[in-house]
Amino acid sequence: MPATDAANADIAAMSFEAALKELEQIVDKLEKGTVDLEESIAIYARGEALKRHCNDLLKSAEQRIEKITLGSDGHPGGTEPLDVE
Repeated sequence: MPATDAANADIAAMSFEAALKELEQIVDKLEKGTVDLEESIAIYARGEALKRHCNDLLKSAEQRIEKITLGSDGHPGGTEPLDVE
């Protein structure tokens, strides 16, 4: 396993909130310029992996969300997949 993969192996087990928090910390460090070039490259790569993980978790959540439909009598009649587009 390449070093980058080993360093990012823990991301798959992270909750959305934990991944987003770490991603925000990385963005803050990069924006402030408080890290050297080598570390910037490494944390940027980790940030990309965190971003992908967050996106995957959001897509998964969207697929599980359903909206309640109303029957002709105005009462809940069932559910259908949420149209997010």
